Amino acid sequence: MRKTFSLLLLLIIASCSKNDDSIKAPGTVNPDPSAGVAVQDFMWKAMNFWYFWQADMPNLADDKFANTDEGSKAYTEFLLLEEDPEDFFNNQLRFADDRFSFLSDNYVELTNQLSGISKSNGLEFGLVRFSDSDDIFGYVQYIITGSDASSKDIQRGEIFTGVNGQALNLTNYRGLLFGDSDTYTLNMASFVDGEITPNDKEVILTKQEGLAENPVFLDKIFEINGKKIGYIVYNSFTNEYDEQLNEAFGRFKSGGVTDLVVDFRYNPGGSVRTSTFISSMIYGTNTNDVFLKARYNDKYQKLLDDNNSETRRFFADKTGAGTAINTLNLSKVYIITTNGSASASELVINGLAPYLDVVQIGETTRGKNEFSVTMVDDRESNFGPYVYNAERKNQIKQGNNWAIQPLIGRNENADGFSDYTAGLVPDIVLEEDLENLGVLGDQNEPLLAKAIEQITGATGKRDFTVKTPARMMTNSKMFKPLKDNMFITELPAMK
Repeated sequence: MRKTFSLLLLLIIASCSKNDDSIKAPGTVNPDPSAGVAVQDFMWKAMNFWYFWQADMPNLADDKFANTDEGSKAYTEFLLLEEDPEDFFNNQLRFADDRFSFLSDNYVELTNQLSGISKSNGLEFGLVRFSDSDDIFGYVQYIITGSDASSKDIQRGEIFTGVNGQALNLTNYRGLLFGDSDTYTLNMASFVDGEITPNDKEVILTKQEGLAENPVFLDKIFEINGKKIGYIVYNSFTNEYDEQLNEAFGRFKSGGVTDLVVDFRYNPGGSVRTSTFISSMIYGTNTNDVFLKARYNDKYQKLLDDNNSETRRFFADKTGAGTAINTLNLSKVYIITTNGSASASELVINGLAPYLDVVQIGETTRGKNEFSVTMVDDRESNFGPYVYNAERKNQIKQGNNWAIQPLIGRNENADGFSDYTAGLVPDIVLEEDLENLGVLGDQNEPLLAKAIEQITGATGKRDFTVKTPARMMTNSKMFKPLKDNMFITELPAMK
């Protein structure tokens, strides 16, 4: 099988050199068509070709199943080991140290989520465990504009301890908050003498289909001590809102912004391409400067190297729509993070580090330097075998709506650094305070106030003591398909 595979790689390279920039998967063994394992077959073949840890997984080895009748029988038996495709993916194909690859039984729902469209009531919240207890409580981080929650009596900083009259704990919170019920009642609480105490307030929230979130939550310009400080709260890297992001930076540029604070505290990641755009808006549009270098699995990386294919991404001068990027050409930027900041948020920090002074304020980030791509049962996709292409929906194998989102590569910056799986540590440590969460966009909100203090040098007598740290065990975004995913939508072109 190895010899057959190597020969096919040479044929791929030869065909690509003839101005064909598509990638063809090599031939692989097929299962018994009557076995009912089409989903598992798609998963194995996609993971065998693309998975970042393919070489570390004996079940994904190129020579595990010979392309013979006996090999087909053994392959079919292997695919039948797990009847549930999710169990098959997690138990048979996923590397033990892989924290982030996932799957969905509905590719439409997944791709909508990656575009910022979801079924949601619009309440984004963190969950915290009470000390020495299995009980937990939630606190409101922000509310999506135009959502059901935005029309209700609930706001950032409020606390809830129960749902539908049941106190939240480690056993029931998933079902109560993220279960099948579209409507639930939050039982609210207040701080009384430093203790979280239930009150009589109740808030009924209902999830709505197709809620679209603009990740540009807010942008403002502050004029303080002769400085024009731009501030942007950016909550996910969503391709569909790149123009709105660029417009926000256009307002900064026309407003004469001299210093910038970028708030990623609730941003778990998203599109690599968008991370390139926002980094260009901050630093500059020199398209000869390397923003990142991608490293794939040994098999695909060799194919790219042998074909002299470009695996670097450069700073951009235009958005995906062709609009000139509004850049501030800064030499220093202030970025706010929490442990909810991940993947593409970290990519911006790491990618900018070789070029300008990045002052990180807040908490250590999640620690995710690998990227993924959406894969469906479309072996002939012109984006690469099994790589999702919205224009080829009718080519996806009928009856198989499953999608996988495996990690296929790792990003490093222009200096070759990518070792931040334990998270990026802030220069200035400051946790969010549940008793003083503040209002996003208010210059007295603690994390923003700390950034402004660093910019202006005016320390004053402000006390930044944190009474009750907001130490999340998880948050609402981690229960959405996008969660802390960093993804690409295009692969290196063959030359």
